[in-house]
Amino acid sequence: MLNEGSYLSGIYAYTGASCVVLIYMTWWLNRHWRASWAALTVLLIAALMLTPTNAGENISTLAPALIVAVFEGLIHGPDAAMPALKPLLAMMGLAVVLALILRLSVFRTRGEKTPATSETEEAA
Repeated sequence: MLNEGSYLSGIYAYTGASCVVLIYMTWWLNRHWRASWAALTVLLIAALMLTPTNAGENISTLAPALIVAVFEGLIHGPDAAMPALKPLLAMMGLAVVLALILRLSVFRTRGEKTPATSETEEAA
């Protein structure tokens, strides 16, 4: 079994690799998609990759909720995956709300000037 040092090393490696993937994904998506869609996608994937949950019923260590939900669902059935799916779905909902707030505040598109509005502004 894992001792405390190896468990922490594994958590640090997983979190670091997830952050590298998210940074690369943010860079790539911002080059190809609108900023609001890129933010929604990156936040949802961050929620999927980084949400922790208990690794099992009698286990006190944490593990990524997606991995726990997949393994519990495959081995013990869908009902066993529900304790891992609840925090995962909550974090995904929070990611959607945060992306919506970003869309309405930071990534808000300004109205483009049409020829009719620019002529009106020049006349005034």
